[in-house]
Amino acid sequence: MTQATRLAIVETARSLFSRGLTHGSTGNISARSGDLILVTPTGSSLGTVQPEGLSVIDLDGQHVDGPAPSKEAFLHAAMLRARPQAGAVIHTHSTYSAAVSCLIPDDPDDILPPLTAYFVMRIGRLPLLPYHAPGDDTLGAAAEAAARSSAALMLSNHGPIVAANTLGVAMDAIEELEQTARLHLTLRGMNVRHLAPAEVADLNSRYGRP
Repeated sequence: MTQATRLAIVETARSLFSRGLTHGSTGNISARSGDLILVTPTGSSLGTVQPEGLSVIDLDGQHVDGPAPSKEAFLHAAMLRARPQAGAVIHTHSTYSAAVSCLIPDDPDDILPPLTAYFVMRIGRLPLLPYHAPGDDTLGAAAEAAARSSAALMLSNHGPIVAANTLGVAMDAIEELEQTARLHLTLRGMNVRHLAPAEVADLNSRYGRP
């Protein structure tokens, strides 16, 4: 596990915490290193976690080294198994995304509409997974299956989780998701123009889905 990877996780953690995308000891971050995964430890705040205080798990979610991992580390392992090209996962309980996760969706396979081009480019389809208590590892199989076709998932009554090639791309995606959730809630009840299917298809053709 390189020091650079440890420092990148801590830098990402500080950025998310300082901008209010996590609070208290919520949220967790991971980065892949070969067949192992560095992940923030259980009970830690992203505002104070330290490079040498990170946990190491394997791709099956088993604890390998360091302090006990986040109780949601199994979700990180599931996302990274499903998406071999991904190198990082971020999970938050950010306010607007968590609020959307509490709504009964029109379409649980895609719970946010295509409001902006950047949501389509960075998130694409956003499935809602059924509610599980935090740390309930029976959610892992559902997350792994859903992540094969979507880099971003919403956990019901909980919050979003995103996989990406790098921590920077994952952070851009989780922030775009949060801002789109905020737009969605702000615009509820209004006559909203969503991007048309042809416009979504054009974006996917130009940039590809995450």
